[in-house]
Amino acid sequence: MSMKKITIITGHYGSGKTNFAANLAVCSAEKGERITVADLDIVNPYFRSADFAELFKRHNIKLAAPESANSNLDIPALSFDPESLTEDCDNLIIDVGGDDAGATALGRYHFQLTAQNPKFKIEMLYVINMYRHHTRTADDALKLMYEIEAASRLKHTGIVNNSHLSHETAAETILSSVPFADETAEKSGLPIVYTTVLREVAIDVKNPFPVEIYVKKIWE
Repeated sequence: MSMKKITIITGHYGSGKTNFAANLAVCSAEKGERITVADLDIVNPYFRSADFAELFKRHNIKLAAPESANSNLDIPALSFDPESLTEDCDNLIIDVGGDDAGATALGRYHFQLTAQNPKFKIEMLYVINMYRHHTRTADDALKLMYEIEAASRLKHTGIVNNSHLSHETAAETILSSVPFADETAEKSGLPIVYTTVLREVAIDVKNPFPVEIYVKKIWE
C-alpha cells in the first residue's frame, strides 16, 4: 500500500493561509489528483475552508468540515479520522486555525499525524505574510510558528511566503517581502516551498505559486 500524503497548512489569522489552502487544493485537482480538504479552523468564523464548498464541488474536491460551519452555531466539532479521510484521495489538505489556540485542535490528532506513522507522508507548511501587524518581522513570525508547533506537537517542514495586500498586491509588494521570507527561512532552517503570486502579476521569484483570491470580504 502506497503512503498517503497529508499537507497541513498553518499560519497567523490574516496571513492568507485559507486562501492558499484553497488554491493548493484546486491546483492539485487540476493536475488530476484526488483531493480532500479538512477544515480545522476553529478560530476565525469568517474566513474558512468551509466557505469554498461550491468551488470545491466544481473541481471534485471533497470537503470535511464541522456540520455547524457557516451556521449561526459554528461549533468547532469535527469527526476527524485521517485514515478514513485519506481513503479515497491522494492528498488530504488540512486548514488549521490561525494561532496556537487553533493548533490545539490539530494536537488532538498528534499520534495519527506523527511523521513516524508509516501510513502517511506528512508536509506541514507555515504561511507567512509580512504585511500583517503581528508578523512583520522574521522573529515575530517565528515566535508564532513555534507556538503552533508546541500546541500541535508537530514540526513544520516548509514555509510559504504569502506576503500580499489582497487585490492591491503588486510586483513590488512581493519583491519587498523576499528579504523577510529569506530571514525567516534561514533562522528556522526551513525551505521556502512557495512564494505566492497573483496570476495577473508578472514577477520572477523563486518557487512561484500562482494564486487566485477566493476569500471574499466579510461584506461581500
